Amino acid sequence: MTAANQITIARILLIPIFVLFSIYYGKSVESGAPLEWQRLVAIGVFILAACTDGIDGYVARRWNQRSRLGSILDPIADKGLLLTSIITLSLTHWTHSFPIWFPVLVITRDAVIVLGCGLLYFIHQNLEVRPSLTGKAATAFQMIALAWIMLQLPHYLASVYVAGIFTFVSGAEYLIRGVSQLRHHEKTH
Repeated sequence: MTAANQITIARILLIPIFVLFSIYYGKSVESGAPLEWQRLVAIGVFILAACTDGIDGYVARRWNQRSRLGSILDPIADKGLLLTSIITLSLTHWTHSFPIWFPVLVITRDAVIVLGCGLLYFIHQNLEVRPSLTGKAATAFQMIALAWIMLQLPHYLASVYVAGIFTFVSGAEYLIRGVSQLRHHEKTH
């Protein structure tokens, strides 16, 4: 197994540690005696996991360690970290947390994209998926909203609404592009 893949697996293994400390911190907030060190550990674990994303990519490129396993594990680790964090910070009782509509929106968007890709691949065995600028912006704003909530900054809902708008728009954009590819396929066959 390559070093890049080991780093990616480490990122996956950090996810439950983040969840554990997030839940414990939420319970301490709920009990009226917040244990800030648990929040700080959760933030540290999240930052470490996020940093491994860049590190594994660098290692894979620098030492020519790109692999089929890495191309599968890396997006799983990325989405796993992002979705798990959003869901965890929606269901735990931090001082600030995501409103429940936010993880529903993010999960729905991702599910529509995955199902759409599967359908397009099934129909014409040739799938061209290009990340959109809006999709990248949605991910960036989701990360900003996560940071805002983990750092317990004021006016956190503003970041959540901006992330929500970009998430919705990018989902609609991917859906429109998928329908366009289906129509193009029907015309050519």
